[in-house]
Amino acid sequence: MRRSPLVAALLLPAALAAQSSPPRTVDTVKVIGRVDDLVGTARSVSEGRVGRVDLQARPITREAELLETVPGFIATQHSGDGKANQYFVRGFNLDHGTDFATRLDGMPLNMPSHGHGQGYTDLNFLVPELVDHLDYALGVYHTEIGDFGSAGGAEFHLVRAVDRPFATVTGGANGLARVAAGGSSALGSGTLLLGGEVKRYDGPWVRPEGIRKYSGVARWSARRGASDWSILGMAYRNAWNASDQIPRRAVASGLVSRFGQIDSTDGGEAARYSLSAQYRHVGARAVREAHLYGIYSDLTLFSNFEYFLGDAASGDQFSQTDRRVVLGGSLAQTQQLAALGATHVVKFGVQHRTDLVGDVGLFNTVARRRVGTVRDDRVTETGTGVFAEAESRWTARFRSVLGVRGDAYTFDVSSDTPANSGHRAAAVASPKASLVFAPDERTELYVGAGLGFHSNDARGTTITVDPATHDSVGRVSPLVRSRGAEVGLRVSSATGLRSTVSLWVLGLDSELLFVGDAGATAPSAASRRGGVTLANDWRPLPSLSLDGDVSFARARFRGAARGSSRIPGALENVVAGGVTWLPSRHGAFGALRVRHFGSYPLVEDDAVRARASTLLNADAGYRLRTGVRMQVSVLNLANRRVDDIQYFYASRLPGEPASGVDDVHFHPAEPRQVRASLGWHW
Repeated sequence: MRRSPLVAALLLPAALAAQSSPPRTVDTVKVIGRVDDLVGTARSVSEGRVGRVDLQARPITREAELLETVPGFIATQHSGDGKANQYFVRGFNLDHGTDFATRLDGMPLNMPSHGHGQGYTDLNFLVPELVDHLDYALGVYHTEIGDFGSAGGAEFHLVRAVDRPFATVTGGANGLARVAAGGSSALGSGTLLLGGEVKRYDGPWVRPEGIRKYSGVARWSARRGASDWSILGMAYRNAWNASDQIPRRAVASGLVSRFGQIDSTDGGEAARYSLSAQYRHVGARAVREAHLYGIYSDLTLFSNFEYFLGDAASGDQFSQTDRRVVLGGSLAQTQQLAALGATHVVKFGVQHRTDLVGDVGLFNTVARRRVGTVRDDRVTETGTGVFAEAESRWTARFRSVLGVRGDAYTFDVSSDTPANSGHRAAAVASPKASLVFAPDERTELYVGAGLGFHSNDARGTTITVDPATHDSVGRVSPLVRSRGAEVGLRVSSATGLRSTVSLWVLGLDSELLFVGDAGATAPSAASRRGGVTLANDWRPLPSLSLDGDVSFARARFRGAARGSSRIPGALENVVAGGVTWLPSRHGAFGALRVRHFGSYPLVEDDAVRARASTLLNADAGYRLRTGVRMQVSVLNLANRRVDDIQYFYASRLPGEPASGVDDVHFHPAEPRQVRASLGWHW
């Protein structure tokens, strides 16, 4: 497989620096599992890569759980599995993606000014069997990560070819039926890859979820000399009935079961189609890369979180729509230079995207039928970023990484309420720096600091009138500054144990967000987070791997009244680990994994806290010499009665006071279930 842009950024400094006359091209690198040793190549302690073997060895419930290979990262769900997941990392409740930048082969996945939430990141279109590797970087220290990257970012990379055609058939509890297949063959001067997935699933819910997912991938790639290129087409459609969070009092009173719904008509439909092209040329002392992409995204959601609080007769269901075209691309060059008695690897580039949002709306509905409009807008948003970074090897034991990024944005809103239409523009510069010390060949110490940002919803930057109450409201800042610093240690021992530990702090000037559920802005105070993350990976045998990650975080609003500074939904501790047995060829294989996140605050004064959650998942199977693979997965092995996510707010059930009742609203984790699959490799 070819190296991705982020892989190149990680490996090229060492590779280029090692070159001597006569010049030679940098060879490709194959990422199989977790990359064992990043000493000498990593720019910060909180970055890494996870390969295809380790990704596929994890028993997962949903596609987005592939991101849980990032230390301290949690992906949950509060609604139907066709909707974007709820994400958490480093003391952030990221909602559906704000402050964590996610990409796929050069295409951004976060959606700004989205109908359901700023930075909305839907990963349900992924086919896990076709994911080659994942690159991640936490913190604000990487110049190639711009908007939404305050907590960090990750990039998925799909395979360009498979060694042999494959097909997998999976069935299991709650109506699960899934088929995934793929293969590649020569076409012209290159290789054509075709793959896809069909999935149906009802879940344990009283009203079946009725997931109907269809995903397809077509990729043509070729190489000539030191240049390679790829054209990638993707298609995805999904429809489902939602299993939204429910109040604890409704279960305690017997109104609904733990797996019931208050409004059984909630649900949604989603579609995503994309076409992208990549080009890369690896020279003797330079690498040039280019990406172009076009994306069409379509989402319609029907939700009801407060039930009868606003409308006692018809209920509070609402619909959110988002239909857009995203056009963009990037150019980058990595170059080796020699000056001031040191070797420098300089990378500079430009990134651009334009979001043409033809329909972003919020509507009142009853049983999925529109009965009123809160607001209906058209948005054009452009963002252009330029960056430059120099990694300098001053001695064999010391190197520095200095960089700066500049971003400029324009926001144009055409609203059904003329007072909320308008144009805004903003720009921000983000310097970053890391110092790396190597006391010996197996150890590195890192000190890093930098500035980052996230953009706010375009509608919030031009709003003057609340569309629901018609009261005057203030506009929000288009771009919100973040500041971060980190000290860390990376150790790669001779016994095969790879460990990192990082102490980090991160501050946001404001957590101002546009609230899609209300169609208005909800400003909050500035915030500060800090914590420690410990990540370990040990391979005592080629077929045996053990890993364990522990993350602690402290999140507080700044300037808040004493005793009211907690940030609701901010996870305070996350523990994840597992053991995997995976022979390189045939024979028995298996994995056992645990994921735990502790209690966390649901309100600012910490008077109400969410319950902790611990899940245990397992895989076991056998691969025959003939290429047949048999596998059984058991999810929630201990059948724990825990929750995916919890909120605290007021809602109203039939017969309750008009002002509603404050209560914990939760979405339960699914009970124990068994899934069996049969796969073939021809």
